[in-house]
Amino acid sequence: MTYELNIAGLKRQLPMCHVNDDLMIAGFVIFGDVELTVACAAELIKIMPEFDYMVVPEAKAIPLAHEIARQMGINDYFVVRKAQKLYMNGVFETEVRSITTANVQKLYMDGADAAKLKDKRVLILDDVISTGESLAAVETLVKKAGGNVVAKIAILAEGDAAQRYDIKFLEKLPLFDGNGNPLD
Repeated sequence: MTYELNIAGLKRQLPMCHVNDDLMIAGFVIFGDVELTVACAAELIKIMPEFDYMVVPEAKAIPLAHEIARQMGINDYFVVRKAQKLYMNGVFETEVRSITTANVQKLYMDGADAAKLKDKRVLILDDVISTGESLAAVETLVKKAGGNVVAKIAILAEGDAAQRYDIKFLEKLPLFDGNGNPLD
């Protein structure tokens, strides 16, 4: 079972995935789809305010941030990691529970990255915003670092996230009941 998504002038068939017996989501994965990444980056750039740095949660938003940086001619962006790495010092951390992850996770920001965000305009970027938990966790880390969040942007807003006024996105992605019927 698939859901057809029209996004950035492209069509994609998304696999339907059970979250539980009563809820399904359409799995949007940008990894490995260069054409989609390039097209979505170009469309997102059109709706972005001015910013100094982009911050993205690991992992699916990384190729998107890279492509936006390439198209805009900027040299860096920061990744909030799901695991603390040996090279990270002065780490900032917070917890998050996502619809696509079974357990509570921790997110980590390198202290060197955090220092660069102080008093800067920060754009938070993700591929899909659903519950907003990952977004809120990244925002918590940016604020701990002293950054000023100027926008929260994603390719897709899933379910109730599409009704939020504090995010920008390209398209709405419905949630589905256990039989694959749209809930929205």
